[in-house]
Amino acid sequence: MSELHKFLFDGLPVRGAIVRLTDAWTELLSRRASNSETGAYPPPVAELLGEMAAAGVLMQSHIKFNGALVLQVFGDGPVKLAVAEVRSSLALRATATISGEVPDGARLPDLVNAGGQGRCAITLDPQDRLPGQQPYQGVVPLNDAQGDKLGSLAETITQYMRQSEQLDATLVLAANDQVAAGLLIQRMPVQGEGNLAGGAGRADDDEQRARQDEDYRRIATLAASLTREELLSLDVPTILHRLFWEERLLRFEPRQGADGPRFACTCSRERVAAMLRSLGVEEVQSILHERGDVEVGCDFCGRQYHFDKVDATQLFTEPGKQPPASSGVQ
Repeated sequence: MSELHKFLFDGLPVRGAIVRLTDAWTELLSRRASNSETGAYPPPVAELLGEMAAAGVLMQSHIKFNGALVLQVFGDGPVKLAVAEVRSSLALRATATISGEVPDGARLPDLVNAGGQGRCAITLDPQDRLPGQQPYQGVVPLNDAQGDKLGSLAETITQYMRQSEQLDATLVLAANDQVAAGLLIQRMPVQGEGNLAGGAGRADDDEQRARQDEDYRRIATLAASLTREELLSLDVPTILHRLFWEERLLRFEPRQGADGPRFACTCSRERVAAMLRSLGVEEVQSILHERGDVEVGCDFCGRQYHFDKVDATQLFTEPGKQPPASSGVQ
């Protein structure tokens, strides 16, 4: 069962979270594989999407926000766009647009940033947007400050967090065809630090900051020692003990099952029908003439929606004048 564990380091301004996507991840992959038009993702693309889904859950879990967090990477490689969406309920979905050959063992620079123009965008889209309200979006390059290509999604998101939130973070991500997982360690802001401090107090504050820096570096070093194989194969209690057995952890109740990370898609036959109506009757009739029916597949979940001639006629017929629906509709 997919699960999210959050924890604090007692007495230190450092927090952490571990996510393991199991059933949610395998369902997403199996739906894509069952799509007769697209087939399964190549392994390097699946690995990238798994890391994105895990990272999306970790970031969503640390913000007080009612809506969708959308993580995108895009550029000029064979993967033109990869998207992972995680809602505040931890319902998630992901997809990728592939337009070229994906080499075995390809990594982030090969997939998305071949020419050095790749970008990572993180969007917060409120569930109940006010009139005129726009989603918040932050965009960072898939290169470091020196212009060199970043080698992994974890490095990219860490750079984003440091630039946008101005907080140190350490992120470890991994995915295969069974598990997508991630560990996030993040420094928390210290509220009211230095308030009403005089000269002597300021020296004390400097000493306290130095201790906090040392504490965070120690914890970050421990977190970064977690290997890909350990993250994918070990359970959460084992990972936490393996890394932080000398630290005092305050653990929250894990989120799993109906309250935890799970695959969910917002597509529906009604939404697809509305999209076809927007194309217009001439366009739909042209597709029917060419193919005999209309088939629309959801990029996120792989579900395929079929509309035969009777179904297509119903789309453009006034209520009360529609013929009986086709019995073959899925």
